[in-house]
Amino acid sequence: MTLSRLSFAWISRWPRAALLLLTLICLVPFSSKAYHADDPLFIRAAQQITRHPLDPYGFQIDWFEYQMPMSRVTQNPPLASYYMALVGPTAGWSERVLHLSFLLPALGVVLGTYHLAQRFTQQPLLAAAATLLTPGFLVSATGVMCDVMMLALWVLAAVFWMEGLDEPVKPLSLAISSLLITACALTKYFGISLLPLLMVYSLGRKRHLGSWIGFLSIPILFLGAYELWSRALYGRGLLSYGILYTRGVQTQEHHGLSALGYVLVGLAFAGGCTLPALTFVPWLWSRKQILVGGALAALLGFFLFNGWVDLGAANVRHDWIANHWGWVNIQLAFFFAGGISVWALAIADFWKKRDVNSLFLLLWIAGTFFFAVVVNWAVNARSLLPLIPAAAILLARRLDKVERPFAGRRGLAWVAPLIVSGVVSLWVASGDAALANTARMAANYVHQRTRNESGAVEFQGHWGFQYYMESFGARPLEQGEYESHPGDIIVVPVNNTNPFKIAEETILERTVEIPVHSWVATISPEVGAGFYSSVWGPLPFATGPVPNERYYMLRVVGR
Repeated sequence: MTLSRLSFAWISRWPRAALLLLTLICLVPFSSKAYHADDPLFIRAAQQITRHPLDPYGFQIDWFEYQMPMSRVTQNPPLASYYMALVGPTAGWSERVLHLSFLLPALGVVLGTYHLAQRFTQQPLLAAAATLLTPGFLVSATGVMCDVMMLALWVLAAVFWMEGLDEPVKPLSLAISSLLITACALTKYFGISLLPLLMVYSLGRKRHLGSWIGFLSIPILFLGAYELWSRALYGRGLLSYGILYTRGVQTQEHHGLSALGYVLVGLAFAGGCTLPALTFVPWLWSRKQILVGGALAALLGFFLFNGWVDLGAANVRHDWIANHWGWVNIQLAFFFAGGISVWALAIADFWKKRDVNSLFLLLWIAGTFFFAVVVNWAVNARSLLPLIPAAAILLARRLDKVERPFAGRRGLAWVAPLIVSGVVSLWVASGDAALANTARMAANYVHQRTRNESGAVEFQGHWGFQYYMESFGARPLEQGEYESHPGDIIVVPVNNTNPFKIAEETILERTVEIPVHSWVATISPEVGAGFYSSVWGPLPFATGPVPNERYYMLRVVGR
């Protein structure tokens, strides 16, 4: 027996062990990644929980130019922070400790997708691998935010719910599912959408209301209690406030950007985050279908290239984009093709099969896309993360009718697209880690340069940079709150969020540039990458010469 056949035989015999090993291989190398994006918000809440377990947001934080109550800053429920609060006091708050602890939710997504896919396809291993080896999942799983944990609870809730509906009905499985739905919604509010999704699935499968409907009321009761509890603590219900906040910020951020522009950005993000839908195209579609999809993707790119569809300030925000708009559009066209493939998988599956399973997957895709593009304040990969398992299952269902090429060299036919997707996804995750690490390096550099300064050290910017600067005793600069004095140092990062005009008179003392050492970016307006927010660019990730991260060290000389 050849080595390739032995490998396929081992994987087929122990698929869960193979998935566990593959997940660890992909994620453990990122366990020392610096805290990034909104990671510090969840960590600060977790540290608060260790001191006041029933008051997770009872502190002030500067995240929007001045100190605000954490209950107004964060728009996510606290369960992910409670999870960290179990780990931090005993194992510590280091990057490696928390990243390794978040391997458990990542494994929950991958193994949960495998179990869920067993109901939908003959190739659940392929579906689980196609979930793991995507940029959207791998980048998200290298952080300590709530998104991957929410998705793990989402998938496991669906697994137990469908098992509970099997004949004879299993009340215990339905009860477990209802608690998982509750936990899902208390990890990220989007988890609430699992309720109508499972309601439609159950009605389609059972054709009538039954005792199962009572179990769907359990999460509603818990969420109502959470709303009342948070209102008593913080003067407003955090669930309703999160919804109102999203709509209010969305109105501001959508200004200047057409509705069609947002749909196209969402389509590009969906295609880039679910890369197997693109790499498997030769096996998913006929030549005619590929030509039609490719022509549509190219046409959309042509519209953007000529400025016929408004993408807002991202089009010309930086000179590099203006001078290389053609290269940005080529990348957009590829991502459009992937997004078209995702939608075509969902629609074609429902059109041909017209069963409750195909309806469930179609609504899963459509609901997530609608939330990410229409409801959420900006398009981002984290909001589209929940559709990745559904797209992977649809991909496997599409391939069910294709002969399984596991003999000899033909075995590479389906392995090669996964390898390509996995290599690109790991490359993107490494680029994101390189970017995150520059903030930690910059904070260390500033600390070394200023530790003997007699004046205060202040800074603008947030995300991981804020976490590390505060750990060295620096103070966030606030608008109109604290007066800086001559001799103080103010550090201003260029590629960061919520900048504002400094009231004090300053002189430039030093410009610090830290190379990213990557040709792929997740947050870079210069190359059009906006993984965490399309405000930074229309691409979930972008290839090209990633600029150095630049920091200005200013010295205050007067008011």
